[in-house]
Amino acid sequence: MIPSHHWARNLTISKADIEFLTGLLMERETPLTTEELARILIEERLQQEAARLQERFRDIQIYNPSHTYTVGQRLAFSAFDYETAQVVHVRPGDNPEYGDFSVIGVRFDNPLLNPPDHPREFAAGLTTPHVLSQVETNGAGSLFDSSELSADSIFAAVGPDLVKRLGETLSKSPDLIMMAQRWFPRDLLLEANIGHLNLAEAVLDMHGGGPLTTEAILNEIGGLGNAPLALQVFSLNYALRDDPRFDEVGPTGEVLWFLTRLEPAEVQRVPALLQYTPIDCDTSLLTPEMLALEAEIGDELSPLPPQTGIDQGQVTLIYPHRRVGTLPLNASTSPLFPTARQTPRIWVTLIDGQDGEEYQGWVVRKERYVYGLAKFYRKHKLPIGAQITVRRSEDEGKVIIDFNAHRPRTEYVRLIVIKGDQILFENHKRAIGAEYDELMILGADDLAAVDALAQSAQQQRRSLFSILRQLISSLAVLTPQGTVHAKTLYSAVNVLRRCPPAPILATLAAHVEFENVGGHYWKLRTD
Repeated sequence: MIPSHHWARNLTISKADIEFLTGLLMERETPLTTEELARILIEERLQQEAARLQERFRDIQIYNPSHTYTVGQRLAFSAFDYETAQVVHVRPGDNPEYGDFSVIGVRFDNPLLNPPDHPREFAAGLTTPHVLSQVETNGAGSLFDSSELSADSIFAAVGPDLVKRLGETLSKSPDLIMMAQRWFPRDLLLEANIGHLNLAEAVLDMHGGGPLTTEAILNEIGGLGNAPLALQVFSLNYALRDDPRFDEVGPTGEVLWFLTRLEPAEVQRVPALLQYTPIDCDTSLLTPEMLALEAEIGDELSPLPPQTGIDQGQVTLIYPHRRVGTLPLNASTSPLFPTARQTPRIWVTLIDGQDGEEYQGWVVRKERYVYGLAKFYRKHKLPIGAQITVRRSEDEGKVIIDFNAHRPRTEYVRLIVIKGDQILFENHKRAIGAEYDELMILGADDLAAVDALAQSAQQQRRSLFSILRQLISSLAVLTPQGTVHAKTLYSAVNVLRRCPPAPILATLAAHVEFENVGGHYWKLRTD
């Protein structure tokens, strides 16, 4: 039988296909996704192909060496990709090993398959076993069974590529528009006028800005007439998208609307403490041990590949995220949060893994952070350096934020002390009730003074070299050896300016003023 994918391997999308799909959308008055349209296109092509094959292979049999044939019969040859031919002569065979059999001469419809001086010959009426004798035909008059042409099997084979190519082609059609991953003819859009939009704003305002589904908004504003709900949703989505008062904040596959003016400022623009100005550095100075330390720290700005197939990730808090109430989207945590194809901000529910309290969160994927954890950090008195765990939940729209808690213990912590324009560190006792990285933990009592010093460092454009030299000098007095671990420096640098590990490590390696004493410990050179 002709395999079901025989024609699908070279499937192309024509202008007629787009016209067919556009007409179908107009007829159904229902927006459809690219995948749904691709399946419909395959089904339509299957019907066309079935009709074409029925016509092409009418009264044609598959060549089988065990069968006999007469002059004038038409055959198809599986060994030649089902090319067709006509029997032009039949003669007795002459080979004692095969007993009585015939030889048929055929001329192919494709002239490239015909020898120049005589018909191509094949055995017929063989009684000895032959691999082609196992071929089964669907009766004498038909070469193929249309039931073998499966839309599901074809989509499994060519679907992803077809969906991509179809989406690209549909996007070039002036007659179609896409909203929320669905297509619809532009001319059939329902009117969502300024009155509808004002009502939508009022509805969202009453719900604290959102988020609300389009269906919920339509229900409260009375809909857009008597058209099918799917068309009303599509039309309102299209109108809301073009109005700056509204922001689409749903994850992939879900449309949710929020009032732009009621969104936190921290998700509309990157908070100053999280803003990173790239630092030129010679990354060739990074040793394999330094690269391993960079991966261990897991800063979201480090070029680390995202982890796959995980249900849990971990991150160690640094000052900017602790101060702003954000969580970094690094290689470990990023895969656990919802994604979106177009919207820059995604609304998400953050669940406190300790007591189940829920917080409204925002995933800002482009800038690699999640906002909405300030209350969580304050409630549990989590220090800089606390180790935060992120877990999937059964609900895709919710993510669990947790930490390893224990009965608060009094421990010595490096406390940030600001004196004038200097940042100093002192060991002070603090009660800590969470697991933390002892190399990165920091404390700060006077946050306003720390913020002021960080702002001053930015305004003065202090170099990373200058900051590191001051920090090593200030931190070295806390240990008998007078050395500072690179992770401690990384944590402290980020109090004054946002910086991933690589520039810090490269700067340490590039200047003779800094001496490595082994094990990622550094000190100021004194000789």
